[in-house]
Amino acid sequence: MLRFRRRPVVETERMTLRLPAHGDWRAWAGLREASADHLMPWEPVWSHDHLTRRAFTNRVYWAMRAETAGTALPLLLIRREDQRLLGAITLDNIRRGPVQAGTLGYWIGAPFARRGYMREAVQAMVHFSFTTLDLSRIESACLPENVASRGVLEKSGFKYEGVAQSYLQINGRWRNHVLYANLRNDRRGRTDVG
Repeated sequence: MLRFRRRPVVETERMTLRLPAHGDWRAWAGLREASADHLMPWEPVWSHDHLTRRAFTNRVYWAMRAETAGTALPLLLIRREDQRLLGAITLDNIRRGPVQAGTLGYWIGAPFARRGYMREAVQAMVHFSFTTLDLSRIESACLPENVASRGVLEKSGFKYEGVAQSYLQINGRWRNHVLYANLRNDRRGRTDVG
């Protein structure tokens, strides 16, 4: 008897967060291309075939394999009112055992920035990670000058933990990143830890 498990879907007030599908390519490539000036200062250099159907097909297969293996959960942000793609959020580098942690990354299309969509998505992913995936720690990092991303993290319960030197290559250069974390049972700053 074959059993098919249901793919994860995370619902927020305004969005459905779901795995990418082959039919999302045009919307994804169109939004990424239209938002290139908005995204490129904060991301690794795009490959020459970044926006192609083939590259997106590989991304869809990777997403399915990673979700099945439990190593990552790459989701698209779909606005429910019109089924419009707004951006993406990925819980990656999921580690089990005594760690129970993952790393959160995200992007939002330029037309949808500063409307609260990403904060809504981040908060939903943190909740899902703690309650459904049973993780204990969610980490995220961004460039120190990325005020918008830092604001999203801080308003979503993440706390600053320090600076990682030469953490990622962004826009062709090794860059320092500020590190944030959100803990399921956050006792940082408490004096009654026993």
